[in-house]
This record gives sequence, structure tokens and C-alpha cells, in this order.
Amino acid sequence: MGAGLFGAAFAQQVRAAGKSVLVIDRRSHIGGNVYTEEIEGIQVHRYGAHIFHTNDRSVWEYVNRFAEFNRYTNAPVANYRGELYSLPFNMYTFNKLWGVVTPREAEAKIREQREAAGITEPKNLEEQAISLVGTDIYERLIKGYTEKQWGRPCSELPSFIIKRLPVRFTFDNNYFNARYQGIPVGGYTRMVERMLDGVEVRLNVDYLQHKAELDALADRVVYTGSVDAYFDDCYGPLSYRSVRFETEVLDTPNFQGNAVVNYTDRETPFTRIIEHKFFEFGTQPKTVISREYSAEWRPGMEPYYPVNDEKNSALYEQYKALADRERKTVFGGRLGEYRYYDMDAVLLSALQLAEKELGKEGEQA
Repeated sequence: MGAGLFGAAFAQQVRAAGKSVLVIDRRSHIGGNVYTEEIEGIQVHRYGAHIFHTNDRSVWEYVNRFAEFNRYTNAPVANYRGELYSLPFNMYTFNKLWGVVTPREAEAKIREQREAAGITEPKNLEEQAISLVGTDIYERLIKGYTEKQWGRPCSELPSFIIKRLPVRFTFDNNYFNARYQGIPVGGYTRMVERMLDGVEVRLNVDYLQHKAELDALADRVVYTGSVDAYFDDCYGPLSYRSVRFETEVLDTPNFQGNAVVNYTDRETPFTRIIEHKFFEFGTQPKTVISREYSAEWRPGMEPYYPVNDEKNSALYEQYKALADRERKTVFGGRLGEYRYYDMDAVLLSALQLAEKELGKEGEQA
């Protein structure tokens, strides 16, 4: 398994139970996509912004064993052709867009636009978005950003993608509906290091290229790479979206005034700009920004987001049938299960798998 959140949590649990465990990662560092590196005294999220949030108290208590979390609250800003709007969609957004001042007025405006669109049962992301927030917000703040991110028309994307987007008729800029939220002080890499304390980790090793010799070392294998790659793409490759980052150090203490600014028009080639220092309320004299560009995954690129449309979901079911027949190997994580996972769900899944595997050993003893 890799040295990301899933692999680190699983390894930590089985080692705590007295088992021997080896973690393999093809990258040169631990942490997977939550890896952070220090630049100009700033913890830079190399693979994009990761804000930890959860309503699960057990998961929150678990991560707090390995890190102190700050009080960062995710409150991104949307930039549409130079106009700035609050995200998530709330009364600040509705007021700027329509001039409404009460929740009732905002609800009436959305209802009016929904009815004008004639949508009763949303069948895709576009229809789901319009039914949630109306056509104005969809056209300005959703359509361009989403089509850049996924590389497909919103009318071809499944509706469930947009259901995660919060809509509030209050003046609340907190993006997440989560009881617990924050970022590890000193970065995620330090947290993962503590999770992997005492665990043997081998970096710059591609498991699939050394599968036979590595499998011979273990009674059980947890695989967190791409499930289609494990089976040599025998049914054809699954689709993924990748992300390219342009990161630069700027000789200014403040570039955009917020950690996350989304660029929601279709013409701007990047989806967002991250200003990393503001994840930890930084006061450094310089700043570090990253522009994010979404792209269709190709061999040699990092697969970030599974494309869970109808075609790929059906293809994954074929691979899952093969995975379920594996006797020695279990599949986990975002790539191993071909599903979008928030960080808390990744951890919970890893902890549950560890409990299940340790339980099996107990039954056999």
C-alpha cells in the first residue's frame, strides 16, 4: 500500500496491534496527495488544497493523536470575470447577484428560475445545479468552473457531483457543514510521519513492477493504487482527471487575500489559485501561490479524481468483480475503490479495514 492517508492509517493500526507491516510508495515522499513541503517558511500543499473536515468524532480524535489542528475555516471566493462572490452560495452571494436582502427573497428568485427552466427531476449536473441555485448562479459560478475541472459539458456529468455543494440562506461563509475542521499545524507531512512512526517505508518503489517479490514478503497485501492498472487494464482503462500545478514564490506578503480563489469563467485556463500561507494564518514577508489546471489523465500523470459517470462506473464494476476474487489482496482508497473520498472518509475506511483484517486473524488464531 502507498504512504498516503489510507496506507498510513492502516499501517499504524496493524503495527499497534503488534503486526509487521511494510509500506511501499512509488513517489519520493510520504503523505500521498496531502503531502506538504516548506517553502519560504510556508507549508505548501504540493497536490492542491486539503482542508480536513468531519462530523465523525472518532475520526477527529484519531487525527488529533498525530497533529495539533488549527482553526482554519474554508471560505473560498469565486472570481467571475473580475467580480468576486462568496462561496458557498449564501446570502452574501445572493445579495451581490440579485440585490435581495432576505432569505425569502433569495428563495423566491431561485424558485422563479427553477420553474422557468422546467426542471422537475434533475438528470444531470446542469439540471441539478439549476434546481438548487437557479440559472444565474449556474451560468456564472458553476458551469465554467465545473467544465474546466471535469473536461466535459455539465449536461454529461452525473448530478451527484453537485449535491456536495452547500447552499445557505444565511450569512455564513463556512464552506463545510462539519463539526470539526482545520489544518495540521506544521503541515500534513509531519502528521503522516507520526502515523508511520516505527513502520518500514520504502519510497521510489513501484509495487506493480516488483509485485511478485513484494507479495512473497507478505501474508496479506493492501493495494491503494489504480484498480485498473493492477489488472493490466484488461477491460480497458478507467477515466481519471488529473491536475497540473504552477507554483511560484512572490516577493509580496499578500497576493489575493484568501487561501482559495476559484476562477469560474470558462476563459481563464486555471480553475483556482491557492495562496498557501493563509491556511496557517501566515505572516511571512513573501507568499507562495499555486495555479491549478485540470486535465484528462494520461499515462505518466497523476490520477486525481475518478470520473464516476455511467460508462466508467459500469467498467469499474467489472474490475471490482476481479478484485473481489483476489485471495491475498484487498483494495482500498480513492484509486483502489475508484471513488471520490473526503479525507475523513478515507481514514474511516482504512480504520475499518484494519479492524476487519485484525479480526480475521483473531478468528484464525
